[in-house]
Amino acid sequence: MQNFLKDFLTNNKEAILTEWMKRMQEEGDERVTKTVSETVYVNLSSEFVEVIFARMKKSNQEYTEKLEEFSERIVRLGWPLTYVSLGLTTLGRIIYSEIFNKELIPSEKVKEFAIVYDQWMTPVLQEIIHAYTASWERTVSLQKIALQELSAPLIPVFEKISVMPLVGTIDTERAKLIMENLLSGVVKHRSEVVLIDITGVPVVDTMVAHHIIQAADAVRLVGAKCMLVGIRPEIAQTIVNLGINLNQVITTSTLRIGIEKALEMTNRKIVKMEA
Repeated sequence: MQNFLKDFLTNNKEAILTEWMKRMQEEGDERVTKTVSETVYVNLSSEFVEVIFARMKKSNQEYTEKLEEFSERIVRLGWPLTYVSLGLTTLGRIIYSEIFNKELIPSEKVKEFAIVYDQWMTPVLQEIIHAYTASWERTVSLQKIALQELSAPLIPVFEKISVMPLVGTIDTERAKLIMENLLSGVVKHRSEVVLIDITGVPVVDTMVAHHIIQAADAVRLVGAKCMLVGIRPEIAQTIVNLGINLNQVITTSTLRIGIEKALEMTNRKIVKMEA
């Protein structure tokens, strides 16, 4: 029965692929077909079917390599897991229906075929979903690392003066990253004054203020001064209402004013040149 199934898949691949694509266009997620060109979609669909058939025809190593490579591609192209799962189920139904509608198996062999078929299709379903999930998690992890690296940069703007612009919500994990980038950046750039710009931080609560105070204290320990800039009126009111003590931190309303003060602290100033 295993050889029969293998031969059937090989000899009917094109017909199965055509029927599968037709059903998936009718039942599947339209976002999958519309986000890529028709040529790309046809090629991906053909590769999808080929990967499933490879479970029957190729060695375990060849199949695993092909499966991992394909999983990474469809994750990058945005195929959702629901579409992949539907594709597997639909393909299984097509193959099963084709074999039994054409009465290709003697009645006494039906049970044997059902066992062979299940031994092929069930592991395929599990392996493809596992490979897809692993590729997705790996992609998301890399994106998260990239976003974290961009979310708290320390930028040298003048000699001895650096700025860390913060945008978005600050949680405990991000606060830890801010602290690490801040301290390593101060040493790397030999900064004497660091400006933490919270213009893009929507909410400053007790936890956020606590993290900022900790960062300022850490900066002082490595020999630099810390300034908090971008304090909007509503942020100032929130800090006062919460009773947060920022006496040890120099504060300004805008980054421009902060840079002017930082220049004064490093014995420099902005001078207007006459034309």
